[in-house]
Amino acid sequence: MRVLGVDPGLTRCGVGVIEGTPGRPPRLVAVGVITTPADLALPLRLLRIEEGLTTWVREHRPEVVAVERVFADQNVLSVIGTAQASGLAMLVAARAGLPVHTHTPTEVKASITGSGRAEKAQVGAMVARILKLEAPPRPADAADAVALAICHLWRGGGEDRIAQAVARQEQARAQQAQARRATA
Repeated sequence: MRVLGVDPGLTRCGVGVIEGTPGRPPRLVAVGVITTPADLALPLRLLRIEEGLTTWVREHRPEVVAVERVFADQNVLSVIGTAQASGLAMLVAARAGLPVHTHTPTEVKASITGSGRAEKAQVGAMVARILKLEAPPRPADAADAVALAICHLWRGGGEDRIAQAVARQEQARAQQAQARRATA
């Protein structure tokens, strides 16, 4: 499975693509950040982020997008910008027909380090270790995006397979019901 992780932000939006299957070490495909200058008008900043995310989806062809779930903390202005970038990530994924899953920072930290209270440095170090990199991706937003992708691969992969199996089962039932109506 190929997963695009997005650590949303207005100034630095971390992006990372990994490939793998649950139970096997993932492989880093690409990592980076989409940046916008703080003095640029908000609509133009949002446009740049949307264009950047669209390019990442087009170039790396993920099968699923994992986005950090926005949570309210003490800095409301920061939360608003993060939520706007998060919404763009979901919009770009939906436009491309990709499923979107959100994971909380605590969920990601726990998945990667074993502790939901891990520091950013610990998360980066574990990302490097898991992917067999010499150093964590920089800046921290990029490492966080890769951590999101790894978290989804490890935690969300099973959920995806269950949802797909349920959808196949429902489709088979609908086809059987249609066949019964046709013969009745």
